[in-house]
Amino acid sequence: MKLEPFIARRIFFSREGDNRASKPAVIVATAGIALGLAVMILSVAIVTGFKKEVREIVTGFSSHIQISNYDNNFSYETQPIRVSDSLCTVLNKNREVKHLQVYATKPGIIKTDQDFQGIVVKGVGTDYNWDFFRKSLREGELLTFSDSAATNDVMISENLSSKLGIKLGDSFLAYFIQSDIRVRKFKVKGIFNTNFVEFDRLFLIADIRHIQRLNQWEPDQVSGLEVQLHDFDQVDVAWDSIYGKIANRSDDDGNFYYPRSIKMIMPQVLDWLDMLDINMWAILALLLAVSGFTMISGLLIIILERINMIGILKALGASDLRVRGVFLHLSLYLIGRGMLLGNLLGVGLCLLQKYSGLVKLDPSTYYLSAVPVHITLLQVLLINIGTMVITVLLMIAPSFLITRIPPSKVMRFE
Repeated sequence: MKLEPFIARRIFFSREGDNRASKPAVIVATAGIALGLAVMILSVAIVTGFKKEVREIVTGFSSHIQISNYDNNFSYETQPIRVSDSLCTVLNKNREVKHLQVYATKPGIIKTDQDFQGIVVKGVGTDYNWDFFRKSLREGELLTFSDSAATNDVMISENLSSKLGIKLGDSFLAYFIQSDIRVRKFKVKGIFNTNFVEFDRLFLIADIRHIQRLNQWEPDQVSGLEVQLHDFDQVDVAWDSIYGKIANRSDDDGNFYYPRSIKMIMPQVLDWLDMLDINMWAILALLLAVSGFTMISGLLIIILERINMIGILKALGASDLRVRGVFLHLSLYLIGRGMLLGNLLGVGLCLLQKYSGLVKLDPSTYYLSAVPVHITLLQVLLINIGTMVITVLLMIAPSFLITRIPPSKVMRFE
């Protein structure tokens, strides 16, 4: 067995120094590593979880990429495009594409006996992916469509339900202003809550055939086509590919297609999420600095307390490098114990928050009702490796103090 780890292990497991000055210093250093690592794990888990949850809300409602008419002015009163099988075939050739679904939007007004509210009806069809609304559903059921006739059932948000006093199973009138005023009677089949106020206070979900009839469109005319991807990180690559294939392509009516990614549709939200990365890296840097300096102070106290042992080792022929190796190995033991406690604390708190939702948020501000956490084994391993490497490198500097200790001067005071 090598000398350095043997001596370091004897010092680490020895109770000889329980009453010495190094004990509180070691406790503080270990606690600094543990708390620092726990907070780093929590920071990464919360930032990653927050970005993941908000992205799922935004893309769940609007999809990753929307293809609409190039002549649209980005209002909800849209010019139609025709979605052909050949267009869908071209899009499905992209390996990033997961699902395609048509949609149509139309602004209107809901009027009740007590109040009225401007809304946008989002019409969807039989190809719609209900996964997002299945998780957001609070009361009732999802919409179902038949081939024979358009259903009058709709889904509204809890925001609209509370504001207008419309409950599950209630019917209401929606007014649409065109060259004349048209009225449709809808019945609430489901109530959802996405926690994204911009969506919840504006949209209701209905059968797309209502909008097609209001606008006098044909069955294959829609406001646009939503493209869902397997992974949000593929948005830019998928948009580049889709844009290159369909930017100069038109439908049978001569309308050119215009693809927009979610980053173009909602840049303010996604830019805000990207800024969270800066905060996370700043927190990680500060915590690593604090943890490193607490370990430096602890190691310096241990070195000064073991100064006689250093003199004896040198007198027996041990080189400065080997003596430094003893204390670097001791640092590894201390850092390892602190990291073990930090992992237990950090991962434990993440699991507690994930499954209990203990810490709540204001959905109107943060789009979520509880602090989200999302952590993977790879992230935990990278945080641990980074913490270990940086703290060990920081230990090298104080270990140079050993080279300044002459054995002839320290041993005579033994």
